[in-house]
Amino acid sequence: MKIALVYTSTTPELIATVEEELRLCLGSAAELIHYEDASILAETRESGFVTANAAARLMGMFASAVNAGADAILNCCSSVGGVADCAQGFARYTGVPIVRIDEEMCREAARIGSRIGILATLPTTMEPTRNTILRVAREIGRKVSLVDGLLDGAFGLSQEEFKGRLIAKAREMAPHADCILLAQGSMAYCEQDVEKVCGIPVLSSPRFGAKALRAALEAKGLL
Repeated sequence: MKIALVYTSTTPELIATVEEELRLCLGSAAELIHYEDASILAETRESGFVTANAAARLMGMFASAVNAGADAILNCCSSVGGVADCAQGFARYTGVPIVRIDEEMCREAARIGSRIGILATLPTTMEPTRNTILRVAREIGRKVSLVDGLLDGAFGLSQEEFKGRLIAKAREMAPHADCILLAQGSMAYCEQDVEKVCGIPVLSSPRFGAKALRAALEAKGLL
């Protein structure tokens, strides 16, 4: 079984966390193949939205994964989640599921709380995450309100600096939220620390993405 991991930006922590969660869900037999194009996120950040060229390059990575024999694809960037949504017709036609790392996390947040806090470092991640939460909440018949926590200027900080900024922002948001969602997979290493400080559920995407990928493989009859 071959799984393609598609990134537009990576950190060693993100790669390690995603792979660990996939191993927990799929075991050691799955072959993991990596695709990365950092120019996609860079162009999206500069433009403030996913440009046509950036979307085309992401679709190209999906197509390359299919050509390489991938059984399923995990899209690991929330900023370009809308492209993964648009690619679902392609996924059905090829029989290769394209799973968003963050969608099931958003759905779980809508299940457990009506006031959902969102922590992100980039406006280009915040808006797609908001849209996804509102969509999945509609799908399950839940009415939710969103509390934005944009950590402007925190992108690229060291782990400890970033964690400090994240915890401080989460503490501000906690009285106004039933749960807090970490919009970027690279934040996952902070999840337990934030939850301990805030005393409310805190969700990060890699574990939910791995479970969603396993469900897609089960539906395909591979597990």
